[in-house]
Amino acid sequence: MSDNSRLVFSTETGRIKEEKEKPSRPQGDGIVRIQRQTKGRKGKGVCIVTGLDMEDPQLKLLAAELKKVCGCGGAVKDGTIEIQGDKRDVIKAALEKKGHTVKLAGG
Repeated sequence: MSDNSRLVFSTETGRIKEEKEKPSRPQGDGIVRIQRQTKGRKGKGVCIVTGLDMEDPQLKLLAAELKKVCGCGGAVKDGTIEIQGDKRDVIKAALEKKGHTVKLAGG
């Protein structure tokens, strides 16, 4: 029998694999910012919604609602919502209706 001392499972300590911590996001200032970005997307523009202090499940629900309002696709990445196309005015109106303070950022 070889001397292989790699411990895979032990009943003493339970799980050996450490639990991952949630990545902490910077707290916003209460203002939702919408910016248009084309960088790294082969010229295709997306609107990026930042500054929403919500957890991922809530962000996904809001993103689904915004995609329905705009009639286009999108995604949730790293705590921001990306909506395809230049729909900043539509997104701004929808978020203001929900009671958020919204600013159009960038060019």
